[in-house]
Amino acid sequence: MTAHIAIIDPEMPNMTLAIPEELHKKMKRHTELKWSDIARQAFERKIKEIEFMDKLLEKSDLTEKDAQRIAHSVNSKIRKRISG
Repeated sequence: MTAHIAIIDPEMPNMTLAIPEELHKKMKRHTELKWSDIARQAFERKIKEIEFMDKLLEKSDLTEKDAQRIAHSVNSKIRKRISG
């Protein structure tokens, strides 16, 4: 049995996530991975995407609805590319 030591940076806020049981079972099989780091990296990627879209649309005549439609389309294509 492997002991896990959580080192919490007092400068960083904590977040609790709910995940499906099946996903949790799969994650538990890979204790060598730091799931909190993986989640943080995913959040950072998503924020970069949003900031990129915000910058593109900053001086645009597009409406918020147009921006959401474009973002949804981009995100869908990214997910397809990542999932193979």
